[in-house]
Amino acid sequence: MLRQVDDCPTPPAAACARSAGLFPYATLNFEGETTPRKMLETLCERCAPQDNPCASAVTRALQEAARRGRQDLELIRWSLEHSGAAMVTACQDLARLAVGPAALSGPDVEPPLLALLEELAPTCVKTEQLPAPLLNAAAVQQGARAPRLASLFTGRTVETGPIEPDQTGGPGDAFRAFDKDELSGVKLPVGTGGGGTEGVLRLGYAPSLKHMVSFQVRATGPGTLRAIIRTPQGVGRRDSEGGAFHVDPTVCRFRGTGRWEICKPAVPLLDVDAVSVLPERPGVELKELEIIGAR
Repeated sequence: MLRQVDDCPTPPAAACARSAGLFPYATLNFEGETTPRKMLETLCERCAPQDNPCASAVTRALQEAARRGRQDLELIRWSLEHSGAAMVTACQDLARLAVGPAALSGPDVEPPLLALLEELAPTCVKTEQLPAPLLNAAAVQQGARAPRLASLFTGRTVETGPIEPDQTGGPGDAFRAFDKDELSGVKLPVGTGGGGTEGVLRLGYAPSLKHMVSFQVRATGPGTLRAIIRTPQGVGRRDSEGGAFHVDPTVCRFRGTGRWEICKPAVPLLDVDAVSVLPERPGVELKELEIIGAR
């Protein structure tokens, strides 16, 4: 049977579909070169993306992990590494099912999904099939919950400085947050819709800000800053006006003591379209905000 598989450069779809049944036998002695494992490896590397057993195993594992299902991390990583031409599809599913959710502000991602994300992401990064802006957004949002994500960024150091926004949305006196006057400020109304972001201060960049490395905030009252980063179709959250998708990692939490507070994410935020300022209670006043980055 192994010789027949070896002699078939393009396995038929039916054989690829049935090959998923090899997984239990291929992993009885996973460290050894068993015949079922060799057959599965050959089929995974040759089967078309739509019928690829290894790519299907990765997608299925991601779906189950999101429901708190426990996974054999080594097996799923092996499946991704041996998925051949289907690796593109598998990495796209990793972005859609794991990296995108991990880069959104909101409820915590399930620990099994984070563990699988940390296990699989290096392979997709190494093969340049995982967008760096999306990965960095997830690394910033998750922080200590998934520290291996930050270690995957290998971008070069760039010269940075204070960057003012190209557009502002929200209160009409938003300019007071950038007028270099620490006595003036802008009061932030609490949002009532759109995930609590309507009515808050939004700072837009056109074109997108290539690098965003730190934030300096002076405020009275607590709040958060979120970066808005465009993502591939179907990854993250769809814009309220429809069409484009984005993620919105929380990049800074400020206490609002009236003094300067500094937030420096573990990795730079890349290709940032906007920053939203969200107060945590009524009566918060943003005195000054300085964003350090590079165009």
